[in-house]
Amino acid sequence: MDSFSDILNNHVLIVALIACLTAQGLKAIIELVRNRKLNLQVMVGTGGMPSAHSALVTALACGVGQTLGWASPMFAATLVFAIIVMYDAAGVRQAAGKQAKVLNQIIDELFQEKPEISEARLKELLGHTPFQVIAGSILGVMISWLAAPAY
Repeated sequence: MDSFSDILNNHVLIVALIACLTAQGLKAIIELVRNRKLNLQVMVGTGGMPSAHSALVTALACGVGQTLGWASPMFAATLVFAIIVMYDAAGVRQAAGKQAKVLNQIIDELFQEKPEISEARLKELLGHTPFQVIAGSILGVMISWLAAPAY
């Protein structure tokens, strides 16, 4: 049980999770301001503003850099990991979401007389725009720097 308490005392992990949860909470606030309606589903879904993935991985990389040093191999590894995650969020997953939207439109048009086919819709909001990724990464860096005294 000692190892579980070590996990809870890992400040880098806790700060990264706080950055992720903050981004998810901001999604609900932004959705409320934008549509004047509280939609808590955005807090558990993918996509949206800001990118929680980006906030998580940048806070993680910054936390590792702050604790182990900016020249450490572990910082290099977490930075590369962060770049891959953010590239994927804005690239591959964004493209998959656009393809899902087109496929849903095709299903709607081709199978209007058979509604049971169009019930299984593809998820369209998978990835992020580059702006959402940048906003998430800025949030992650800010939260990591604000929590720096805890390291």
